[in-house]
Amino acid sequence: MDVRTRAVHVVNEPLGEGSRPLSVPLVQSSAFAFDSADELARAMADPDGEAVYSRRGNPTVRALERTLAGLEGGAAAMSTASGMGAISGVLFALLKPGDHVLAQRCLYGGTYSVLADLAGRFGVEVQYLGGDDVGEFERAVRGTTRLLLLETIANPTGEVADLPGLLAAARRSGVVGVVDNSLASPVLCRPLELGADIVVHSTTKYLGGHSDVLGGAAVFADPALHRRVWTRAVELGATADPFAAWLTLRGIQTLPLRMAQHCLNAEAVARRLAAHPAVAAVHWPWLESHPSYGLARKVLSGGGGMVSFELAGGRAAGRAFVERVRLARLALSLGGVETLVTHPASTSHRELDGPALAAAGIGAGMVRMSVGIEYIEDLWADISQALDGS
Repeated sequence: MDVRTRAVHVVNEPLGEGSRPLSVPLVQSSAFAFDSADELARAMADPDGEAVYSRRGNPTVRALERTLAGLEGGAAAMSTASGMGAISGVLFALLKPGDHVLAQRCLYGGTYSVLADLAGRFGVEVQYLGGDDVGEFERAVRGTTRLLLLETIANPTGEVADLPGLLAAARRSGVVGVVDNSLASPVLCRPLELGADIVVHSTTKYLGGHSDVLGGAAVFADPALHRRVWTRAVELGATADPFAAWLTLRGIQTLPLRMAQHCLNAEAVARRLAAHPAVAAVHWPWLESHPSYGLARKVLSGGGGMVSFELAGGRAAGRAFVERVRLARLALSLGGVETLVTHPASTSHRELDGPALAAAGIGAGMVRMSVGIEYIEDLWADISQALDGS
């Protein structure tokens, strides 16, 4: 079925004979009772077995996991307490001292921090590269390379990785390909279909979509890889809460409709910003002037809902803009129905020094805007007055 149908019909297992609830039941229980000691023992060892303890599995959480696996075209999924829980669970499960990681240069700041920690404390070698050059990957890969980490749409530059080319090269080299698909969602891109081994999400963003849930997920092409990561992640305590899973399932049912409006509004905002004299550059991947435009049209079915732009006045102008908006809100997250703005250099990517910010393509005057689904003329009126300083 099309993703627009799958999103509406989330996984909802019957409770027994006869009727079933239309909404997935919220099973708010920390533990589950058994009649047989052998059945309990078997369930403890099986990520897909009967629920035992909600850190290891819960019926509501599993409904979300099976829904996400279906949306992404995966064999299995693992829900976590946050997007960073998913990323950390995958990295800590698959890497050991002496391993080599190739990571896209334009990455979310929290991901940079985890990689830096792995390098500094555990002796994992991390090497950064561009997201659009297969030859660069082939020159960098070595016998100890274990993992390639990419983002479908980089946060906040909007850079789109050459997923088909890089993931194929990783597979030829025996390297696990991991793609953060949070900013695209499975509506705009399904990286497993392009050769990824693992797709990670911050379900807080577009999947939840209402700024009321914190969560993450990892979806796997291979059940054996899923089991390997799950075993480690449950011991790290990266497990999703049942209520958070329930809220995410509710959000997923309107995901395709919301993504369509996010993309429409983002395009209108991007094109108007590009014509404004106070704006030095606009980063939206389906804008013809964007360096990733060709790849974005190939990889994505829409331009996404995030627009970043550089103000000609630099850091002072960027910080002033995010304080002048009235309809849009100054907040860290993205992907909700409302428009949010932030200044990446002093917030989401504050861990990066000046050279690292420059290498990641983040200017001092950059503003990241998560474009919501408001009426576009109301939204543009707010953006315009903030640009004009009125």
